[in-house]
Amino acid sequence: MLSRTVAISLLCLLSAPVWAADCPPLLKAQGELQQLRSKERIYLCQRFAGKPLLVVNTASHCGFVGQFAGLEALYQRYREQGLEVLGVPSNDFRQEDADAGETARVCYVNYGVTFSMTEQQPVRGEDAIPLFRELAAQSRAPRWNFFKYVVGRDGRVIASFSSMTAPDDPKLIKAIEQALASQP
Repeated sequence: MLSRTVAISLLCLLSAPVWAADCPPLLKAQGELQQLRSKERIYLCQRFAGKPLLVVNTASHCGFVGQFAGLEALYQRYREQGLEVLGVPSNDFRQEDADAGETARVCYVNYGVTFSMTEQQPVRGEDAIPLFRELAAQSRAPRWNFFKYVVGRDGRVIASFSSMTAPDDPKLIKAIEQALASQP
């Protein structure tokens, strides 16, 4: 007969989420990121595996910062259908504040962002985090702030869009709807 501790350990192990096995390389390579102005971590496989995802590199002092409002509107419009949005602040283009508190104020206070935001990360070149290296490998590297990647449920990039593409652009909407219709 198994001891109570061993039985509980086995039960926990057997009932562990299967997301790790089903996690696409795009998410698995990164693993986790620190959430903006929080002690919480964003575990990419746990949070995003099997879900359509819009990934955007952001900067709080960029001329495109107003796109936060459109990105939040997209998230609110499609989140009930499973869409996730991940904002990744970066200073690669020298337009992100060094103070994470200021970045958080711009996102959360000025634009009412409720989707996932990370702490500042490098998104291009040799220093890019694994998530953005994989996004670039599947598509192209961001050329400026507010570059957008639409990722299907299977973890593959469906389309990427320049900073000039507004969140309400019909081509971006079409790619998001394609991601929503995709199979894991």
